[in-house]
Amino acid sequence: MLAEHTRFFAYPYQIDQAEMAIFGVPFDCTTSNKPGTRFAPARMRLESINLETYSPDQNLDLADLKVADLGDLICPFGNARKVLDLVYQQTEYILEQNKMPIMIGGEHLLTLGAVEVMNEKYSDLQLVQLDAHTDLRDEYLGEKLSHATVIKHCYNLLGADRIHAYGIRSGMREEFEFAEQNLNFNPFDLKGMSKLKDKLQNKPVYVTLDLDVLDPAFFPGTGTPEPGGVTFKELLSELFTLQDLNIVGFDLVELCPEVDPSGISTAAACKVLREMLLIAGKSKNII
Repeated sequence: MLAEHTRFFAYPYQIDQAEMAIFGVPFDCTTSNKPGTRFAPARMRLESINLETYSPDQNLDLADLKVADLGDLICPFGNARKVLDLVYQQTEYILEQNKMPIMIGGEHLLTLGAVEVMNEKYSDLQLVQLDAHTDLRDEYLGEKLSHATVIKHCYNLLGADRIHAYGIRSGMREEFEFAEQNLNFNPFDLKGMSKLKDKLQNKPVYVTLDLDVLDPAFFPGTGTPEPGGVTFKELLSELFTLQDLNIVGFDLVELCPEVDPSGISTAAACKVLREMLLIAGKSKNII
């Protein structure tokens, strides 16, 4: 059991008292550039205590939303499939409690474990991806399970036209061509996210937010920074349009706090988490 002061936003709730449940996954063993995303959940917990629970942008307060912090999974180093199975089991447990699962990574590969179980529960699951990278390789450096292959694995589960990708500005030519043909692909920026309301209507939506979608000028604390990203204000503005969707879960991944000792990136990640919790709560009419 976590002490209250170490929980996200000092939330005191157990899962039976909550409407949503957060868990961290400190795993980054397939990271291809700078490692360190394993430290993100713990660092974000500490930083979240310093963030106001009130969102002036949404005129909503986390104090009006009940969220349980289930702590971090214990991840075996070097065994990506086992970690994905642990993510699957934790997400499944949260769903069995009729709560919304929220995962804090860790590297982007972790999304696959959540999508595997979410796809089993929701037959028409839609995946909204905000990212700097395509992540559509079949393998990377001989490994099929990698943060560079995660969206291709999700595509193999979901099929065509159920992945909606925004902000991507890096990848192989073949990945961009595949994305253009098989995804709702919106590279370089987040424009058009507001159109998802009409496109998806009430279909279940899982949001995976790779924080490197932000320009490194605003978010240097990530393992594979890509210049040319969106500003923090642009990200929030487009995220607010998601409140009109049927959000059934989300994750935040790829914060690498060790490469930004100023703490600005960790503070930004916590603010994104605050806004996403409120957006998801509003989408479910529980706030």
